[in-house]
Amino acid sequence: MTNPLSFPKGEWHVEYITPELIQAEKRGKILFEEVTPYQTVVILEGSEFGKSLILDGKTQSTEMDEFIYHEVLVHPALTSHDNPKKVFIAGGGEGATAREVLKHNTVQSVVMVDIDEQVVKACQKFLPSHHKGSFEDPRMNLIFGDAADYLEQSGESFDVIIIDVPDPIENGPAHKIFTREFYQLAKKRLGYRGIIVVQSGPTAPSFAKDCFTVVANTIKNEFISTASYHVFVPAFGSTWGFTIGSTSENKFHRGSEELDKILTKRDVHDLLMFDGKSCDGLFGLPLYLRKELHKETRIITEHDPLYVV
Repeated sequence: MTNPLSFPKGEWHVEYITPELIQAEKRGKILFEEVTPYQTVVILEGSEFGKSLILDGKTQSTEMDEFIYHEVLVHPALTSHDNPKKVFIAGGGEGATAREVLKHNTVQSVVMVDIDEQVVKACQKFLPSHHKGSFEDPRMNLIFGDAADYLEQSGESFDVIIIDVPDPIENGPAHKIFTREFYQLAKKRLGYRGIIVVQSGPTAPSFAKDCFTVVANTIKNEFISTASYHVFVPAFGSTWGFTIGSTSENKFHRGSEELDKILTKRDVHDLLMFDGKSCDGLFGLPLYLRKELHKETRIITEHDPLYVV
């Protein structure tokens, strides 16, 4: 990208957090750059965040802080289910979401469906610290295709469904994954006490309403129990939100001691972000965000989709 401002010497990755807010990082090599049938893909070396995956100009994860996003996406959902055996991942190209899922010894199979084979292949080659061999785990079934089509056609039932796709950009591949129709399909594929969790966009005060609140409200209208939580991800330049739902009554946020016992029983280790104590903070949303969630009435549908800039 051509730098619109005068930066110190060197090459810089400049990213628009919003149309009027940028984040810039001095970068080294571009390891991979390609326009696929679905999106523009860049993997680069950054001086602050390390190796980073960038899709359509938006950072998806970085070597330095991806553990924050991926642990927080995965573990509240899996610990909310008493015995998660079958897990479905929509997206998840870096393999880091699968890495976290596979830490639970209850998990017998993971189906990961990503639409962009070129992204996954590039991540396998250039981001080994993200996937850490998760693609080679015998429990892993990697499929290239459309996640909604797979759920529609396969008829499989899952204990947990994890939505780890990019934000709903108008010409991107992910916007229909954020619709009411997709959540209705996912609900059909969830077993008894099934859990869904969706990355739901930034939650900072200036743009929480652009994506997060409407995604949360759409899920709330489809599932019996729902909750929202967030965490600060430095590479995203914002706190980032997640929405969790269940096909039955579920409190999601267990007590910290109980949650730690679950993690120990399932032999989940090597965590850097998530445990019982940190979970208390995740679900403790600030007042402004609770107010915005309460006011939200929009629902995303195929005929009235949500697009972010």
